[in-house]
Amino acid sequence: MRKIIQWRWPILIGMIVLTVALFMLAPNLTEQAEEAGSFQLPADADSQRAADILAQAGAGEETISLVYTLDKTLNDSARQSIADSVTSLQKIGEPITGVLNPFESEEMESQLVSEDEKTVLVPVTVEGTQEEINMLADDIRANVLPDNLTAYVTGEAIINNDVNTSSQEGLKRTELITVGLIFVLLLAVFRSIVTPLIPLAAVGFTYLLSQSLVAFFIDWFGFPVSNYTQIFLVAVLFGIGTDYCILLLSRYKEELQAGHSVEDSIVNTYKTAGRTLLISGIAVFIGFSAIGFADFPIFKSAVGVAVGIAILLIVLFTIVPFFMVTLKEKLFWPSKKSASHNDSKLWAWFSKLSVNRPLLSMLVVALITVPLLFTYDGELSFNTVDEIGNEYESVKGLDAISEGFGKGDSLPVTVIMSGEEDLVTEETVPYVEAISQEILKVDGVEAVRTITRPTGEAIDELYVDTQLGLLTDGLVEARNGLLDVQDGLAEIQNGLSQVEGQLPAGSEASSGAEGLQQAADGISQINEQLGLISGGMQQSGSTAQAAAQIGAVQQQLTQVGQGINTAAEELEGTTGQISELGGGLAQLASGVGEANNGLGEIAGGLTSAAQTTRAMSQSESVRDTGMYIPDGTIENEEFADVLDRYTINDQKGIKLEVVLTEDPYSTEAIDIVEQVKNTVQTAVIDTPFEQSEFAYSGISSVNSDLKTISSNDFSRTVIIMLVSLFVALTLLFRSVMMPLYMIGSLLLTYYTSVAVAELIFVNGLGYDGVSWAVPFFGFVMLVALGIDYSIFLLDRFREEAVDGVSIQRAMTVSMAKMGTVIITAAIILAGTFGAMMPSGVLSLVQIATIVLTGLLLYGLIVLPLLIPAVTVSFNQGVWWPFKRK
Repeated sequence: MRKIIQWRWPILIGMIVLTVALFMLAPNLTEQAEEAGSFQLPADADSQRAADILAQAGAGEETISLVYTLDKTLNDSARQSIADSVTSLQKIGEPITGVLNPFESEEMESQLVSEDEKTVLVPVTVEGTQEEINMLADDIRANVLPDNLTAYVTGEAIINNDVNTSSQEGLKRTELITVGLIFVLLLAVFRSIVTPLIPLAAVGFTYLLSQSLVAFFIDWFGFPVSNYTQIFLVAVLFGIGTDYCILLLSRYKEELQAGHSVEDSIVNTYKTAGRTLLISGIAVFIGFSAIGFADFPIFKSAVGVAVGIAILLIVLFTIVPFFMVTLKEKLFWPSKKSASHNDSKLWAWFSKLSVNRPLLSMLVVALITVPLLFTYDGELSFNTVDEIGNEYESVKGLDAISEGFGKGDSLPVTVIMSGEEDLVTEETVPYVEAISQEILKVDGVEAVRTITRPTGEAIDELYVDTQLGLLTDGLVEARNGLLDVQDGLAEIQNGLSQVEGQLPAGSEASSGAEGLQQAADGISQINEQLGLISGGMQQSGSTAQAAAQIGAVQQQLTQVGQGINTAAEELEGTTGQISELGGGLAQLASGVGEANNGLGEIAGGLTSAAQTTRAMSQSESVRDTGMYIPDGTIENEEFADVLDRYTINDQKGIKLEVVLTEDPYSTEAIDIVEQVKNTVQTAVIDTPFEQSEFAYSGISSVNSDLKTISSNDFSRTVIIMLVSLFVALTLLFRSVMMPLYMIGSLLLTYYTSVAVAELIFVNGLGYDGVSWAVPFFGFVMLVALGIDYSIFLLDRFREEAVDGVSIQRAMTVSMAKMGTVIITAAIILAGTFGAMMPSGVLSLVQIATIVLTGLLLYGLIVLPLLIPAVTVSFNQGVWWPFKRK
């Protein structure tokens, strides 16, 4: 320390130059956080895999929506205004890749105009960066939305951008409030104008250096970053930086008043309080470094605070001594005395209870905390919209969609099936419907939209029962056609008989009469055969046999027709009345030809029906699904739009849009998504899609992944953090017992604090739960920072517990000496987190509530009552398994 004092000016100048240089050269940390996005899921998460599949397939478009809310039902004027806006959107070009016109068809209008005709939706598919999409949204608001209608632009990208914007605005408010609050609190504590400037200068150096280094680490090493990074850097560094400065300045003032020189006072301060500070800093550093073991990038982004802690320790051991030696006693000007180092009367009173009556003290702590623990249900919320409130336009648009079309229709879950080969064939498509049917059985699923049900309703014509009904109708028509042919042939037979009766006797007409008689007999036989075919069709329904029989009849009928034609030619070659009869025979022959053509059409229809039924009987999909897709259906132009919408990657992927009955952001939606995943996994067994890759996109799927990942990360990180702290504290305090109850007291404080937060936000304000990230960050912040105060107390206890001094006496003195410092530090740190309250970001407000409640509970109740009581209860065993120095 004496060397640092000696080289204080070069050190200060070097720090200033380094800080300015890094600040000027470092990337913009705010922009890095915005680019990273709100959700950074691991690559193996379902929703991230879905995003990757869509991106690789060139189908990574997002959808934003123009939502029109009308005061009256849709009229011609509103219809025209909306149509004009659709035209304007179609002219914009990139990043817009498609616009759905709600008035393009009756089917489209039924989907995009609400039942009460007061809400109209215009979905717009876009492909680009988040920045480009939000720039487009601004352009739409300024130049596309009509002035005479109320309209909003919304979508996931826009909502996430609003969350980012709200967070950055909240950060700015937090920074200003934090600096002002710290200055006021330090002014009150030290009653000095100069003293508060020292912590602010030290923390200012630390924050600027930390922010610059973290920004460089993000660029160089892929360091995790999120909106939480800067906010926590501000809160933690200003909070504990001020706390550590109070510890140092209080001890420095104490050393000065003991009559030591300035240099000796500084050296003594860093030998005692400096050691405590170093232990605390190491503990906090370990706590935040443990976050690096998390898998979730958003959680890991708080590891940047560990960088800040390391820099803070360097600054406190270099910059603060500079001010001490330079300002000397003037550091506390104009105050002659400062209460900061005086014995704490409050903690002296606490010591009478906790040191002298430890069991009673423990009971008091239990009565305060345990009832609150029993109220804790661990309810979490994944509603991003709650983060920013409903004053944002994106949220208003989302609410309008929910009111007009249903909650789940605003942001459906998309199931993506992906393979290496074409998944869309006549044989495989029926299984898509079978999977859809299974998904529809899940409680909470309102509709499924896909290839076989583009509007959410199944296409009945694709089902075998409907097709068999149509075939039956065709057979009835065929039978009726046969009856018509029979009637026509009967008329021809009568006509032949009449012609034959009119032929005069004689050699000239004898051969023609004989031919006509044969033709009439042939038609009679054919009619009998047609009757048998018709009866057979009615009894057996054998279309193939009937078609073959009709083919044979056609041959006979052709011969009959040829005979009639021959007779007609012979008679037309004569003269007089017989020649006229020949013309009539020609007409009858023509009728036979028409009958023959009719039989051909009937036979063709029966052959087609036979082929269809044969294909059905041979199709596995019919047996498995009850659905049959005739050959050529997929290639039909009418199917093209459906394929464009619900297939990707040249039909190597299929999409199913699942509409939920619940709010997509709700915890109920997460449970439904989990059931859908399990259902799909079961439904694809023994289908052509069994080996396909499945992924799930949509906000409900994202939240499902968040729930699983955050829960796993919380458990793993907590264990790593607590074990690391235990090992470090065991080595630093040379005791196993002290770290155990230090950590135990913080766990008690944390769960009590989070129970209070749940009572406020869930039971009181009606939220679904505390935000999903809050328990993790609340735990890390409270434990990593709260451990400082027990270190402050117990390290002073270690210092006082020299040989010959009883455990009770050492703890009583330690509490009196450290009480004011700990209370002041806890209030200041709680105040810095309290400065997050006006941020307007719900998760930050909830984290602040947990940390603020926990620090005050720990500093005013748990630490002065529980820690001393447990310590004196162990007596000499508190050093186990090591020996007391």
